[in-house]
Amino acid sequence: MDYLKAFLVGGTICALVQILLDKTKLLPGRVMVLLVCSGAVLGAIGLYEPFAEWAGAGATIPLLGFGNTLWKGVKEAVDESGFLGLFLGGFKASAAGISGALIFGYLASLIFKPKMKK
Repeated sequence: MDYLKAFLVGGTICALVQILLDKTKLLPGRVMVLLVCSGAVLGAIGLYEPFAEWAGAGATIPLLGFGNTLWKGVKEAVDESGFLGLFLGGFKASAAGISGALIFGYLASLIFKPKMKK
């Protein structure tokens, strides 16, 4: 049942984003920034954690979850280091995910040999 719930929540988030892209003139980069910022704001006001616990991976994998991860990292680092934590917290909290994306993206480029479109 957890898999179904994660699939439905993640799919709903993706479908809403696709509708936003199709029905507005927002560019994909702006929509991604909107999602990350929304996740951070929802985390800051305390709404994202209960949602993520209920939805599981369906809520933590999309960009909303990345924004929430950044927020949690910044909050913890500010509590520990003060003002300097504003700059360090997001990097510490998301370093593993960003590193994984870069490493696996590079490996995929070696395996599939991408080419530029003509």
